[in-house]
Amino acid sequence: MTIKQIVLKPFQLLWSLFLNGLITLLPLTITVVIFHFTFKVMQSWLEPLQEFRPNFLKMIPYSELLIIIAVIMFVGIILRILFLRSIIHSVEGIIGKIPLVRPIYLGIRQLVRAFGVQDKRSFKKVVLIEFPRPGMYSLGFLTSTFAKQLAPNKEQTFYSIFVPTTPNPTSGYFIVLEEKDVQVVDLSHQEAMALIISGGIIQPERFKDPI
Repeated sequence: MTIKQIVLKPFQLLWSLFLNGLITLLPLTITVVIFHFTFKVMQSWLEPLQEFRPNFLKMIPYSELLIIIAVIMFVGIILRILFLRSIIHSVEGIIGKIPLVRPIYLGIRQLVRAFGVQDKRSFKKVVLIEFPRPGMYSLGFLTSTFAKQLAPNKEQTFYSIFVPTTPNPTSGYFIVLEEKDVQVVDLSHQEAMALIISGGIIQPERFKDPI
């Protein structure tokens, strides 16, 4: 061992320890930062509710969040009661008839429900397509069969594909592809979402090679 190696070895050890600590703490730190930012944004949105809080709740920090959670739970209870469910549907029907609001509301509602575990109709299958150029592939969700009246070739079957973006899967691209260009992948909705959000880091355990 040379003198240079003897001198550099402690620094290499320190650098290795630093990298190990950084790799361990960085995901936790980023997660905390994201949740803290989201919490602050939600708190600013809910600030008008502070005026309507009961006096006993004003002593509890961030009690406006508790009010929102209670409202969400209350709506969930209503949806479980059959004769009250029609009230929610009636309100949605009224909103769906407002000209400017209708396309935005219905689009957001369908997208949100598509990401929910209870709705399997919107995202029918996980697919692999060549996008954004030939030779480059992206994961997407087959949402429906594209209307033949709108298809570029009336003799062929085309599919509507939603390609989510990373790390925010609520935004993405709407693509229309011919049936032969769509390859169905053996992935569940949750597995595909984990792959997309993590940028390919989180892969299904069943596809990993055993150690």
